[in-house]
Amino acid sequence: MIHQGSCHCGAIAFEADGDLEQVIACNCSICSKRGALHWFIPAEHFRLLTPPDQMGTYTFNKHIIQHRYCLKCGCAPYSEGIAPTGKAVVAVNARCLDEVDVSTLKQLPFDGRSL
Repeated sequence: MIHQGSCHCGAIAFEADGDLEQVIACNCSICSKRGALHWFIPAEHFRLLTPPDQMGTYTFNKHIIQHRYCLKCGCAPYSEGIAPTGKAVVAVNARCLDEVDVSTLKQLPFDGRSL
């Protein structure tokens, strides 16, 4: 299934392919403050539909995840990184997907605070 998503103002828009059944609820400092619910997909299943010049990038701690955010509205719709398998992945914030009721998704806790 193809899911449409964006930041709050629409300056960052994207499509993500896959079956969305569960998300990761990370408790690290940034994820808990943003309230992000991550849907991890292979990078090739993600398509940015708007120019990347509307985005800023934030990294912290080990600087291995690029947290993307909108320069206009500040919303953070996705992050990019490398999975432990060595493959490129995108962590889509399910809260930024159109027509998705996140309360229906299985939420798996992840202890990012301890890493």
